[in-house]
Amino acid sequence: MTASPEAAGAAPRAALASYADTFARLAVANVTREYPNFPAHLLAGPDEPVAPRAYHPAFYGAYDWHSAVHMHWLALRLLNRYPLAAAEAAAVTEALDAHLTPEALAAEAAYLRANPSFERPYGWAWLLMLTAESAESADGRWYAALAPAARAVADLVLAWLPKARYPVRHGVHGNSAFALGLVLDSADRAGVPHLVEPVRAKLREWFEGDHGGALRWEPSGQDFLSPLLTEADAMRRVAAPGEFAAWTARLLPELTAAAESGERLLLAPPEVTDPADGQIGHLHGLCFSRAAALYALADALGDARSGLLRDTADAHLAAGLSALGSGDFTTDHWLATFAVLALEASGAQAAA
Repeated sequence: MTASPEAAGAAPRAALASYADTFARLAVANVTREYPNFPAHLLAGPDEPVAPRAYHPAFYGAYDWHSAVHMHWLALRLLNRYPLAAAEAAAVTEALDAHLTPEALAAEAAYLRANPSFERPYGWAWLLMLTAESAESADGRWYAALAPAARAVADLVLAWLPKARYPVRHGVHGNSAFALGLVLDSADRAGVPHLVEPVRAKLREWFEGDHGGALRWEPSGQDFLSPLLTEADAMRRVAAPGEFAAWTARLLPELTAAAESGERLLLAPPEVTDPADGQIGHLHGLCFSRAAALYALADALGDARSGLLRDTADAHLAAGLSALGSGDFTTDHWLATFAVLALEASGAQAAA
């Protein structure tokens, strides 16, 4: 018997709620932890300060700037959408109040404008996601503080897009499709709706003619994104349903062939041989980002390919969840964000 949409969505929501307090504690611990730190600042001379807080009074923690931004997003999303224990809710609120101040965010916005390629495009997209999530809070103080930084990102995106002749297709931070997909998800609520049409046009320019992709070439050894699935997920946000179904068949002929032949999985979860290695450990995140994309594609296509996509997503989600809570900072500083993306996507159709 097929489960109702409400029942189908209940399991992932319940699963995420069961992780909410743990993820909240993890997020707060990371965004307030300044060291170890991997700054992406180019030193122009010997007299420049090197302490992360000197440049990033809001986003100094969680090992690097983009992780600090999306772990703030994680903390705020949990506060907004899931039942946190009183202690965790108070800790999240305290951390957000300490970091998301007008003064700190003005400094972050000024830094972005002064360094226009800094964290392009991954960190930019997460800043918009954070701003969009802050718009869901009953109290508008965090949204008001973030708005200038969101406007700075919007200006940078609009200046960059005309120059971006080719997309970046690899499976790490510079991936163009993943970032622009997040921009489309967040631009309206982040107060920069004028980004939507230029981003949609750029995605079509880059990817509309793609065909003959080979998932068998994935993954690369340090991917946390699938180049092909991420591209398809971005185009899902742009193309009309019938158009998208045909485009996906051209992009991923392996998907059609696997569905027609009754394959159990489209691709297997990656093997992570050394989770403590920061680059090899990226593959845990690949489990989650693949799962999120696969669930979204299954819902968007709604055809004979969807069962295979969802089964493959389930396998990846289970593999990713087995890696959570390692206590190793190399993964703890970022992985829970991607777990939430996957868990939410697993119930997206029912929850929409």
